[in-house]
Amino acid sequence: MPNLVLLEDHGVDVRDIEQEIDAILGSPSDVDRLHEQAVTPFAVGKIVKGRVLHVSDTEIVVDVGYKSEALLERFEWGEGEVKEGDEVEVLVEQIDDMAGLISISKQRADRIRGWERIVSEKREGDTVRGKVVKKIKGGLLVDIGVPVFLPASQIAIRRVPDIGEFVGQEIECKVLKVDSERRNIVVSRRRLLEEQREKQKKDLLDSIQPGEIRVGEVKNLADFGAFIDLGGIDGLLHITDMAWGRIGHPSEMLQVGQRLEVMVLDVDRAKEKISLGLKQKGASPWEHVEGKYPVGTRVKGKVVNIVSYGSFVKLEDGIEGLVHISEMSWTKRINHPTEVVKIGDEAEVVILGINREKQEISLGMKQAGVNPWTQVKEKYPVGTRVKGKIRNLTSYGAFVEIEEGIDGLLHVSDMSWTKKVAQPSEVVKKSVEVECIVLSVDPEKKRIALGLKQLQENPWETSIPEKFPVRSIVTGTVTKITNFGVFVELEPGLEGLLHISELSDRKVDKPEEVVKVGDVVDVRILRVDPDERKIGLSLKKTKGPAPAATTRKRQEDEPPL
Repeated sequence: MPNLVLLEDHGVDVRDIEQEIDAILGSPSDVDRLHEQAVTPFAVGKIVKGRVLHVSDTEIVVDVGYKSEALLERFEWGEGEVKEGDEVEVLVEQIDDMAGLISISKQRADRIRGWERIVSEKREGDTVRGKVVKKIKGGLLVDIGVPVFLPASQIAIRRVPDIGEFVGQEIECKVLKVDSERRNIVVSRRRLLEEQREKQKKDLLDSIQPGEIRVGEVKNLADFGAFIDLGGIDGLLHITDMAWGRIGHPSEMLQVGQRLEVMVLDVDRAKEKISLGLKQKGASPWEHVEGKYPVGTRVKGKVVNIVSYGSFVKLEDGIEGLVHISEMSWTKRINHPTEVVKIGDEAEVVILGINREKQEISLGMKQAGVNPWTQVKEKYPVGTRVKGKIRNLTSYGAFVEIEEGIDGLLHVSDMSWTKKVAQPSEVVKKSVEVECIVLSVDPEKKRIALGLKQLQENPWETSIPEKFPVRSIVTGTVTKITNFGVFVELEPGLEGLLHISELSDRKVDKPEEVVKVGDVVDVRILRVDPDERKIGLSLKKTKGPAPAATTRKRQEDEPPL
């Protein structure tokens, strides 16, 4: 400024002149700003720069170079500090040229700038980090500089019961989709977790070995076991590998979310399967079982399970034995173990056998008591008369209960001396008390043979030979016809056989040609065999004399036998 220099030479203060010029033209910075404003067109939706002129508790006055200053709501600034002179970018929302007013928004400007930055920096597949700001329909809103949408299905690998728990948390996600036109970004936390888990799984499968002790977290419980997250892959802890003792359900020992140490039992890298064990961390109680429970030892245990073929008795944690249904009673016929024991009962048992390799122990309950069959022979010697109820009927005889659990068999052949018994029900009835004779006792086979006919003398040795001498003629009734002959009842319970060859002097092809059931006939006694208990008869040899004292003729008015 040469002119100013001349003025200075004439005693004029240059600084005073500069201040006057500034007052008229403005400071150089103001001149620059006025120039920028002159070339900056104002339009709704355009981002412009401004300077903070004044700050209050509720408003911020901003000079954006328009005819009048603009007001910015205090909350638009956010939580950051603001002071006079600060520069700020704002979005023009409304313009009223007539009134000279302008409406601005810092938040909307920040959102646009943030969107531009995100779009320029991030692509689909990139990792972003942000804070979950709110729960919205279908998912969460995450602030990564701009609000982005995290669908509920993409929050975690497994379903989250309450996605609202994530509000306020800082999370990392993968960018799934970027829609520039709609300014919309969709992110996935699940995708990031899956990628991380896949890497962890690979690292784990490469390093894990059977026999190792690993720490895991219980992820899920099932009836057959528990799934343990080892970090990248879940291993199966089967219910049989949780404890040496019996477990009804894994929830008795574990709960979801619990962390615990487990032993690696097996690794199948091809199928990506890992078998885990919990009980294997400690010694097996079966290691010294033979020494602790020698065969023949009498011990007490608790009934823990009942099946159709027996009951399981726990001797200690991890040691159970089976009492087979056949080993529950010496005498009682047991249809189901529940007739003898129930779960929770204390039982005294005897060790019958041990298989340590199969971890099996055979137990007996009846062996803990006295075997009554060892006393039966002394208690019921042969020839003893006993009374009992018919407990059961079979085709070959009847079972008579002579005391609780002790049955004797009354065979059909021992029910009558003379009658041919086809079915036991012809002589005895179920639940009816009978008196019998003990015929034999076999304690080892647990058998007692009984006789009913033996209560009386054997008529074949006394009365029958006397009553029916050979060659005597007697009267009887036809009771049965067979292809080989006819049975004739001589007296109640006593029959003789009239062979087909003895029906007539002529040849007979069918017995029905000569007699029929119910006919009363006179027959001659051909033979009497006491040993075989048989009487042979003849119809064709009824002529001729017979011993008068022994001939029995049926009278016309006498009822048939």
